[in-house]
Amino acid sequence: MIKASTAPVRALLLLLALVGLAVPWWFNLRYLSGGGSLAPGDFFGAAFANPLTTAITIDVYLAAVAFCVGVARDADAGSRRWWAVPLTFGVGLSFALPLYLWWRSAPRPR
Repeated sequence: MIKASTAPVRALLLLLALVGLAVPWWFNLRYLSGGGSLAPGDFFGAAFANPLTTAITIDVYLAAVAFCVGVARDADAGSRRWWAVPLTFGVGLSFALPLYLWWRSAPRPR
């Protein structure tokens, strides 16, 4: 993954993860408080409501699957790496991806 484990890069990745948690979930909570539902029919109906939301939804899900393939192939991270997969689909890619890169960029004991 990221070879350089410099403090500025790690700080940026952590900041991106926090923004990736806060901003999408602000909109998710607005959707839910406005009567939106997580029931599959309602949720995917809203996600695929028009060509633009369909394109964005497919783009994010394909990126999430690609990221999970990368996590699966990252055997050097050990079995602890699997936390990123449920976090990707349960919380969001914009949180899980930078958080995973932050985690992987930590200095390793020699």
